[in-house]
Amino acid sequence: MPATENTRAPEVHEHALGEQHLAGAMALSRAASWNQCEADWRMMLRLGEGWGLTAADGTLVASIIVLPYGDAFAWMSMVLVSPDHRRQGYASRMLRRALAHLQSRGLAAVLDATPAGHEVYLQEGLRDTWGFQRYSLTESRLASGLPDAPGMQLRGLAEGDWPQILALDLPAFGASREGLLRSLCARLPEAALVAERGGKICAYLLGREGREARQLGPLVAEDETVAQALLAHALSLVSAPLYVDIVDRHAELRGWGMKQGFEVQRPFTRMVCGAERAPGDNRTVMLAAGPELG
Repeated sequence: MPATENTRAPEVHEHALGEQHLAGAMALSRAASWNQCEADWRMMLRLGEGWGLTAADGTLVASIIVLPYGDAFAWMSMVLVSPDHRRQGYASRMLRRALAHLQSRGLAAVLDATPAGHEVYLQEGLRDTWGFQRYSLTESRLASGLPDAPGMQLRGLAEGDWPQILALDLPAFGASREGLLRSLCARLPEAALVAERGGKICAYLLGREGREARQLGPLVAEDETVAQALLAHALSLVSAPLYVDIVDRHAELRGWGMKQGFEVQRPFTRMVCGAERAPGDNRTVMLAAGPELG
């Protein structure tokens, strides 16, 4: 009998993810060369819930997290499988676990797919909507051609700004994410900025630290000129290395960013299951919060 007929996939145990799994979760992030730090995992587990697969030797070999936003949809993220355990159906198993959980609660699923995972997500019923590109900046510098924004005040976010920020963000993202935004504000205070025009907030920016680089986003703005001005202000305050996830439709912002030294790293595709379209309005979402957050 050929030896391959006796080969069995190693047994794994499915379980909820908790803080006791943080070391294993970070190992999965590092193996995939993703930017999440321990604070990201803690934040996502606090705001949502996740599941993992652990091998007999105690190694966390796969993960997924869902972040519910309101009563209409949830984000699926951190679909990770350790390199030594790939091609055994673990990513599909995690996806099905999360999709069944969301379906039982009447929530649509939204996910930002890397090219590597895109085919798996298609097979599990997710559909493409729109996309964005991740750009990286290795050295902080502001080139010529800074946006002219007369009559605009750029300043740090104040506690009294939250009602206007949340009112701006709700139609842009498609649901309230106040808990996430407040968490990000505390994570990287120097990146918590607003643009004000005529006494009204017309854009806001947040950010966070990461394992490899700081991430700037989300950035929601009424137009691209405002977004460029706010991002330029952020670049004078937050040092590189930096990541930004620029929505594809904002060509002017992409072009401006590349003049500042940002380089394309990888594309992402926003995918949905259980809804006709992706939530929110990508005309005002300039920078996504990151594929794991939305």
